Amino acid sequence: MSDDESAGFDQLLEHLRQARGFDFTGYKRPSLQRRIARRMTSLDVSTYPEYQDFLEVHPDEFSELFNAVLINVTGFFRDEAVWECMRSTLVPELLSAKGEDAPIRVWSAGCASGEEPYSLAMLLAQAMGAEQFKERVKIYATDVDDEALVTARAASYTERDLADMPAEFRDGLFEQEQGRFIFSKDLRRSVIFGRHDLIQDAPISRIDLLVCRNTMIYLNSETQSRILSRFNFALNDDGFLLLGKAEMLLTHSNLFVPFDLRRRIFRKAAVTTGRTRGTTRASQGPAIAPDEQLRQLVLETSPVVQIVLDTDGRLTLSNERAAAMFDLAPSDVGRLLAELDISYRPVELRRHLDQVAAERRPLRLREIEWPRTPTMRSYVDIEIVPLLSIDGTLLGMSISFIDVTRSHQLQTELEQANAELETAFEELQSTNEELETTNEELQSTVEELETTNEELQSTNEELETMNEELHSTNNELQSINGLLRERTNDLNSVNTYLQSILSSMDNGVVVVDEEMRVRIWNKVAEELWGLRADEVAGKHLLTLDIGLPVESLAQPMRRAIAERKAADIEIAAVNRRGRDVLCLVRVMPLSQAGSMADETADGAVIIMSVAV
Repeated sequence: MSDDESAGFDQLLEHLRQARGFDFTGYKRPSLQRRIARRMTSLDVSTYPEYQDFLEVHPDEFSELFNAVLINVTGFFRDEAVWECMRSTLVPELLSAKGEDAPIRVWSAGCASGEEPYSLAMLLAQAMGAEQFKERVKIYATDVDDEALVTARAASYTERDLADMPAEFRDGLFEQEQGRFIFSKDLRRSVIFGRHDLIQDAPISRIDLLVCRNTMIYLNSETQSRILSRFNFALNDDGFLLLGKAEMLLTHSNLFVPFDLRRRIFRKAAVTTGRTRGTTRASQGPAIAPDEQLRQLVLETSPVVQIVLDTDGRLTLSNERAAAMFDLAPSDVGRLLAELDISYRPVELRRHLDQVAAERRPLRLREIEWPRTPTMRSYVDIEIVPLLSIDGTLLGMSISFIDVTRSHQLQTELEQANAELETAFEELQSTNEELETTNEELQSTVEELETTNEELQSTNEELETMNEELHSTNNELQSINGLLRERTNDLNSVNTYLQSILSSMDNGVVVVDEEMRVRIWNKVAEELWGLRADEVAGKHLLTLDIGLPVESLAQPMRRAIAERKAADIEIAAVNRRGRDVLCLVRVMPLSQAGSMADETADGAVIIMSVAV
């Protein structure tokens, strides 16, 4: 990429951050460039400045771009072995450590369309019982993709989405409505969805189980390191972290220790942070002055639900009505707003708080719907006011919740009354309409002709749309074919290189897997024992009838595979010409790339030579 192209790409990323709040600077640059280039190709746009202009003219393109970059690959109980380990080992240990009445907090980071947090809910409900689950468990499910969060909150899935789910969950926890499957409403209340950017936003704290699978693989190493430090802060001292298959913690052993390395499950390592979590602001000190007591009493007795935040977004004050409505405890004073349910209900507050802090002027959100129970809905006006000092410095923000349910009901009743009046007026007009019927029938023929013409135009537009979609699909297929050709050429080169190495060796080389089945049998081995590679491929080495007494290799191969120990032995043998020879054999363990942390090898390499 040239300097001009690189500068244009950086300007595009800055535009995305300023326009929509998405900071992609922490993502792996080559991967990000490929995904953006694919969108540009589909739109026939050649340069980054042109694509930025296109985004400014077509705001809907933001959604298409984010869907292309933020790939949502998920499913219920994806990777069965991981969930079986959680069910049999992790969850019982977690419940045992927490005790019988302690609350359990779970965070599903990068939850996409919701299958993962709902799988966690089903697993915990099965282990604890539905009633204990509803009383004790909170599952915070977050993602940066707003469209995916809308799907997740609906908790509605197709039969195909539930294909791999155990029947006990599908039949007991989903209700079928109009061809779709709706997740249990009782368990759904314990799952809280919200937008959260792992790169920019503060982590949710006091978490017992944090699940973040295959989300950080798109981020560069520096960003991953920063996020893992936040995960360490978010977890309780005995908390668990579950990552995806492609994510490792080899450079962060000071933050986490393996619990089940094969399943990518870790525990928080003991870290001294220099401060104690869970403390509130100091409540002891000099006596409160009368005027300060008066101000506190005014806040407490206010008929409006009100809370006050400081500039760090921490809860500083709340009156009794706020405590009752949002279940706030005295210990919540000093906590970040993002850690409290009030930040998500009845509306996502953080982006509005950022707007007020930036603009230094009040903001009022009108008639926000709040479903308190399945049968009762309230409506509130939310007013966010910046608290400024005399010199204009921001000291904090006041958030007021004003119940407008009654006025909303009156407005609805007024609209219904107006509708009834309009109906009465329409009935009075019906006589006049009947007189005009004859004229309308004469006009109907003209309207039908116009309708036919519009239908033909609509059909033509649909054909043009289909042609554009086919063009886009063809471009994507060409891109995929190019990648496949590159991968195929690389594989052929590797295979040719391996064959040339094996053919050039003076010794017989045999490679077996962990079940002692033959995978590689080179030319020298054919010359020694008279069997071709295609005759022995896939067969158990100890069952081959050759001049070499293979049973004497059984013990060295088992040690090489199970204990990763090499062995050298001499064996009297008979070559393919029937001559007695002394065969020198070396058995070595074989490990594939990425598996050196396992206790056993993936097979063995046997090198054979005949003593002269």
